[in-house]
Amino acid sequence: MSKTPIALDPRHYDVIVGPVITEKATTASEHNKVVFKVAGKATKPQIKAAVEKLFDVKVLSVNTLVTKGKVKRFRNTLGQRSDVKKAVVTLAEGHSVDVTTGL
Repeated sequence: MSKTPIALDPRHYDVIVGPVITEKATTASEHNKVVFKVAGKATKPQIKAAVEKLFDVKVLSVNTLVTKGKVKRFRNTLGQRSDVKKAVVTLAEGHSVDVTTGL
C-alpha cells in the first residue's frame, strides 16, 4: 500500500522564497507561527496554498508585511536594500514545520 504522491505545483516554489531565521521568528515558532520570505506579488491565498502543499500542514491564517529597503552607505558609495515581503503563517494545533531541513 503505497501513498499516491501529492502533485506539487511548480509555482508553489516561486511563492515561498525562504524561511526567516531570526530571534523574533524563532520566538514566534513557540506559538505555532512560521515566518517566510515570499515573492513581492504573492497573495495571502497563494501563500496559504503553497505552505499547505509544500509542508503538508494545515494553515489557519496568513499575515503579510513589507519591509521597505533602506539606503545604506558602504565606504563612499550609497546603496539601496531591496524591499522584502514576509509572511507570518499561523499553523493549526499539532502541526509544525522544520525550516532547517529545507524542501
